[in-house]
Formats: sequence, C-alpha cells, structure tokens
Amino acid sequence: MKIAVVALGKIGLPLAVQFAKKGHHVIGCDVNPKTVELVNAGTEPFPGEAHLDAYMKEVVASGHLTATTDTTTAVAASEAVVIVVPLFVDNDGIPDFGWMDDATEKIAAGLKPGTLVSYETTLPVGTTRNRFAKALEKGSGLVAGKDFHLVFSPERVLTGRVFADLRKYPKLVGGINESSTAAGVKFYEAVLDFDDRPDLTQKNGVWDLGTSEASEMAKLAETTYRDVNIALANQFAIFAEGANIDIAKVIAASNSQPYSHIHQPGIAVGGHCIPIYPRFYLWNDPQATVVSAARAANAAMPAHAVLLLSKALGSLQGKKVVVLGISYRGGVKESAFSGVFATVAALQAQGADVVVQDPMYTDEESTRLGFTPYAIGSNGGNVDAVILQADHSEYKLLTAKDFPGVKAVVDGRRALDPANFPGVDFRVIGAPAR
Repeated sequence: MKIAVVALGKIGLPLAVQFAKKGHHVIGCDVNPKTVELVNAGTEPFPGEAHLDAYMKEVVASGHLTATTDTTTAVAASEAVVIVVPLFVDNDGIPDFGWMDDATEKIAAGLKPGTLVSYETTLPVGTTRNRFAKALEKGSGLVAGKDFHLVFSPERVLTGRVFADLRKYPKLVGGINESSTAAGVKFYEAVLDFDDRPDLTQKNGVWDLGTSEASEMAKLAETTYRDVNIALANQFAIFAEGANIDIAKVIAASNSQPYSHIHQPGIAVGGHCIPIYPRFYLWNDPQATVVSAARAANAAMPAHAVLLLSKALGSLQGKKVVVLGISYRGGVKESAFSGVFATVAALQAQGADVVVQDPMYTDEESTRLGFTPYAIGSNGGNVDAVILQADHSEYKLLTAKDFPGVKAVVDGRRALDPANFPGVDFRVIGAPAR
C-alpha cells in the first residue's frame, strides 16, 4: 500500500516508520525542508524516541520511506493519507486551525477517488465532519464518504515510547459513514500490530467506534479525565502541605483500592495533551465547570512552587534561582507548554535572577527560548535556590555540592533525594517542609 503521512513530528515520523516497517511504501510530508533532508538521509531529526533511529535507517535504506515537502503530489500517489499536523489553542481557548487548514488544502488538491483520509491530530468533537470533510470536498471536487473515505483515529501514544504504545493500546477509529469506518479499520489492521491484552474488555486491536464524533470524544475524554485527576491531586497536595501531611503516602494508600488511581502532584504537566485537549473539550462544552476549574488549578502549580520557595527564603528579590528542566517531562526534548515558562515568569515577577538548566538542551537552544543557561557545578557559580521542574534521570543523583551556596530547594517532581541536601531548606510539593 502507498501511504502519505502529513507532518513528520514526534508522532508523525514514528507513525510513518511503523507503516514502512510493515512493508508499505510511505511518503512523509513536512513543511520543513531540513526535516525532509534528514529523513531522506536516514538521520533522526530529534532525540529521545526509543528505536526511531535504528528503525528509520532500516526503512529509508530499503526504500520504504521517503520524505518530501510536496504534500499534494505525495497524496496523489497514495491510497491512504494520515494527518498528524499540530493544533493549538490561543489565549482565549479558541483552536487555531491555521496549520491544519493549510495541510487540508494541500491534501484536497491531490485527493483522488478511493483514497482513505485519516486525521490523527486530536480535534474538538465534530471537526472531522463539519470542517475538514467540507474543506476536502471543496478543494477536490469529490464527495466525502462516497468518492473518498474519511475517518478520525486519535493518536494515543506518548513521545519517547511511541512504538511500544502503538502495540499496547487499542486503535480507535470512527468515520463519517459506515463505509469510511470500515475502510479505516481495514487500513489500521494492515499497518499496526498489537500486544495481547487479557485485561481489556475486548481483544486488543482496531476498535470500531462507529462515528468520527465518538472517536473524537474518546480522545478528549481520556485526556480531560487525566487533567481533572491531576488537578485533584494538586489540590490535595496544597492542603496536605498546610496540614503537615505527606500526600505521597495518602495517594499510595488510595491507589491500593480497586478502581482507584490518583496521579502524583507536581508542577503543571505540559506537552501537547494535558494543557490543550481539555480546552478543546471546553470549546465544545463551555459549561463544563469541573474541567475549567481543573485546568486553572493545574496552570497555577508553577506559581505555587515559587510560593514554596518564597516561604523558604523570604523575599526572592535579587536571589539567584536555578530552574532545572526545560522539557515538559523527563527524558523528552520538548518544551511545548512546559511548566518552565510559567515558573520562570513567576520567579522574575518576584525579582529573582533566574537561570535554567536542562541536559537535553544546548546553551544556544536555551538562549533561543529566552532563558539564561546555567552550568551545574562550580562553573555555574553560587546560587541561592533550586526549583526542579522536569524529572530528567540525570537529576536524581544531584547534591548540594552541585549548587554552591544553595539555601533552599523546591522539588516539583519528587525526583531529588533530600538526604543529598543536608542543611538546605528542602521542600516537596505536597509534603511538609523539611
């Protein structure tokens, strides 16, 4: 089968490689010429994705994967098109469809009868049918559901472990009509493999959700549920601090009960899922007060970390503070919607002199993001305090000696060992001060 994958980012490229590993001929499409050049050379364009480098070299060398900036021509040569173009929201929570609309226009220009089009980018409910079906019809002169098949099939993977997650989780598919759904199910059964999951209510594999709206809703429901759960844990944590309770022990006890799972609290989780997709749901359902309250609670956690630091140090005016972690989570080089931005802003608002360190970013990359880079150890100079924002494994063995002069630490991810910071005011979100 010939497949076009539109957008070779941290989800799209592993997907393209997965399809190619199954023996299909894949054309990866991207607007960035550098990304296209690297893929065609068999060179991994970003670090941190398990197995990507080896797998990509294999499928590029075999001719099963090529890349291009010409999306329209790639679509014209393909039997199936998978779209993984990013979709964000503005400051008012309104989705910005600009990139998606541009990609859809290019796809429509190359669309031919019989092609399957699958959107994997998480969307507000109704978008596949009410926005993109119409745009594809307008640009192609074809009729969705009759001349070409159209489905929504959400990505359900985390960067860093995409290939494992593709096998682990059922692939949800819903089309704009029965024939589209059937075509989508057949396609994904041909390009994916699945682990045996006796814990599931039905066999692991491609699951027919019936409609594109149901498939869109399924993705928003699972991510919004996580956001609400994290918010609950964060509010428990803030209460526990004042009540001299370690929330980690409470959560461990609660999670020992059947059907219970509470996330660990911490500085707000970033990436493209948790901060964004609940806002897609709120765009559909602005009366969802639980969801809006949860989003606000999680967005406030960087400021809470700074509040803990001010309780330890008093005034932060003129204090030198190191923020550890640009990435939104450990082991992944991705700064999108990371808590680092709000943390740095809150510190600067208190008059602190803020420096930032992340083992996955060069000093030049850090500077481009607007941060002042810091070198751990004596070369970085004396500091007053540290806030841990991302749980990179490299941070676990850090000690007070790595931060000369440090007087206070706020661990926003429970990733540091307090015993390594004797004599330092060491605070953990959701735990009594030590």
